Amino acid sequence: MHLSNLRLWNFRRFGSSMPFSLDTPHLDLRLTRGLNALIGENDSGKSAIIDAIRLVLKTHSYDWSRISLDDFHIGQHRLRIELILSDIKNEEGKYFTEFLSWKSVGGDVEQSLRLILDVQRNPANDQILPYEVRAGVDTQGKQLSPEAREYLKVTYLKPLRDAEEELVARKNSRLSQILVGHDAFKNKGTTHVLVDRLTNFNKSIEGYFEAKDHEGKGIADQLGKELKDKIDTYIGALYEPGRKTKFAVTERGQIKSLLEKLELSICGETRPGLGTLNRLFMASELLHLNKGNWTGLRLGLVEELEAHLHPQAQMQAIETLQKQKDVQLILTTHSPNVGSKIKLENLIICDQGKVYPMGAMHTQLAPDDYVFLQRFLDITKANLFFARGVILLEGWSEELLMNELAKLIGYDLVQKGVAIINVTNLAFMRYANIFKRNAAPHFSKRVAIVADVDVSPTEEDGSAPGDKATLTQTQMDKATKYDGQCVKSFISPQWTLEYCLYKSDAFGEKFTEITRLVHSGSDWTNFEVTLTDKLTRGKLAKTEIAARLAQAISKGEIDKLKVERDSHVAYLVEAIKYACGQ
Repeated sequence: MHLSNLRLWNFRRFGSSMPFSLDTPHLDLRLTRGLNALIGENDSGKSAIIDAIRLVLKTHSYDWSRISLDDFHIGQHRLRIELILSDIKNEEGKYFTEFLSWKSVGGDVEQSLRLILDVQRNPANDQILPYEVRAGVDTQGKQLSPEAREYLKVTYLKPLRDAEEELVARKNSRLSQILVGHDAFKNKGTTHVLVDRLTNFNKSIEGYFEAKDHEGKGIADQLGKELKDKIDTYIGALYEPGRKTKFAVTERGQIKSLLEKLELSICGETRPGLGTLNRLFMASELLHLNKGNWTGLRLGLVEELEAHLHPQAQMQAIETLQKQKDVQLILTTHSPNVGSKIKLENLIICDQGKVYPMGAMHTQLAPDDYVFLQRFLDITKANLFFARGVILLEGWSEELLMNELAKLIGYDLVQKGVAIINVTNLAFMRYANIFKRNAAPHFSKRVAIVADVDVSPTEEDGSAPGDKATLTQTQMDKATKYDGQCVKSFISPQWTLEYCLYKSDAFGEKFTEITRLVHSGSDWTNFEVTLTDKLTRGKLAKTEIAARLAQAISKGEIDKLKVERDSHVAYLVEAIKYACGQ
C-alpha cells in the first residue's frame, strides 16, 4: 500500500479565482512507491504538499494539525484534499473493506482507497465549518472508523527539527512511541522481561531507603532511611496515621512507563551536535517505518532533509533513504547537494505553484539521458532546479563572460534568480529535456541554450559563393533540435564565440589585444589566419582569454552602447534577456 495520487483544490497556493469544480483540481500529483523528493525554491509549494498529506492522514507522533483560515486559497471559502492509496493487499485492506474500489489490471484485481477532506468556511464571519476525513468511491465518501484511521498514520520529521527533544526521556517521548510499537515491546503490558528486571531493581531501591542491601542486610548508610522516615511522618500527619511511602523508578509497572525513561545515544559520543542527533532521530524513525507485523501504511514525510547536516552527511542520508525497499518516503529539500544525489526520476520540481515529476512518463528524456545525468548532474548543475531562469552553456569561456556581460547591459543574474549551467560539452539536449514535458502543465521558467554554430568561415557558403546557405541551414537545424516549450536556443552568428568576439565591433579590439598577450610567442602578422589555425587545432587558450576579457568588462573597458548594437554578440545579449524573463 502506498500513496499514489494527491489532488488539491484551493489549498494555499494551489488554487484559483475560478468557481470550485471537482473536475479541475489545482494540483494533481502522482507519486512513486519509493522515494519522492520535492525540490524547488522557497514558497514553491513543497510544504503545502507535505501539510496536505498530514492533515488527512495524521501522524504517529500525535502532532496537532487542523485546518486554519490560512489554508484557504486567497478569496476562496472551500478547499478539498484527496489522497489515493493504491496496491492495497488483502491484509492491508481488511480495515477499509467498505471504502475500497477495485479495478482489473492484466488479469489481477487491484484495490485502492480514496480519502477526502472537504472543508468550507463561512465567508460572512470566517468561521470554519465542522469537517472530518471521509473515504469511499463517491465524491462525498463516508466517515472512517477510528481504528481504520490508526492504520493510515504517517511518520513525520518536521523542518528544523529538534532531534534532542525528540530523543530525550519524557512522558510520551517520540522514542517511547517508536519502541512501544515494535515487536520487542508491543502488547507486552506488565509481562515483559524488562518489567521483571525493573521490579527487582525497585526492590534494591526500596532497600536503600530502609538501610538494607539487596539481601536484606543492614548497611552503614542511614541517610536514605532517615529521609524516608521523615516523609512517612509527614504523610501520616497529612494523609492517614501509619501509612508508609516507597521510592521506585516507575510506579505502574507498565512497559510504556519504562520506555519513557529511555534515551538513545551513540556509544562513545559525548554531547553530540545537532547533526549527529538528527541522524540518530532518522535512524529511529526508519526503525518505526520498517517494524514487523504491521499491515498499515508505511509512509514517511521528511521536511528539509538537510537540516543540521553537512554536505557529506546529506549524501550519506540520501544513499540510505534511496535503499529503503518497503517504505514510501516524501521529502523536501532546498539543497543542491541533495538534488544532485537523488536519482532524477525520483525528483519532483516545484515551481510557481505547479509540480513537475521527473519520471520517464512525464519528461522527454530518453533512458540513456537519465543514466548520463545521474553521473554528470553535479552539485553546481543542480542549481537549475531552484532557478527562475536557466542559461545552458557549452564551455568555460561563455561561463566566465556571461555574468559580466549581463551586468554591463543592466541585468543582475543573481537578483533575477538565473542559473548559469556550464554543461562543458554538447549534451544540451540531455539538460534541456529536463524541462520539456510530455503533457501539460509545461514549465514557465525560461531555459536559454547558448551554442556555437560550429561552421568555419570557409564552410559557410552553400552551392553559390556568398549565399551563406550552409551557415543558415545549420543555425535552423540547431534551433529545430533544441527549441520547444520553455527552451529556446541562441546560436552564434559565426563559427565560435571567440571568432564572434574577434569580429565584434564592441569586443574586437580588446579581444585582439588580450589574445596577442596570452599567445605572445605566436606570429600574429595576419591575426585572422593565426586565430583560425589555433581554433581549428584546438590550441587557443580560450579560458585565459575569456577571464581577462571578463575583467576588462568589469573595469568598464567595453562600451555598453556598442554591445547593444553589435550583431556578433547579439545572441549572448538575447539569451540573457530571455532567461531573465524579458
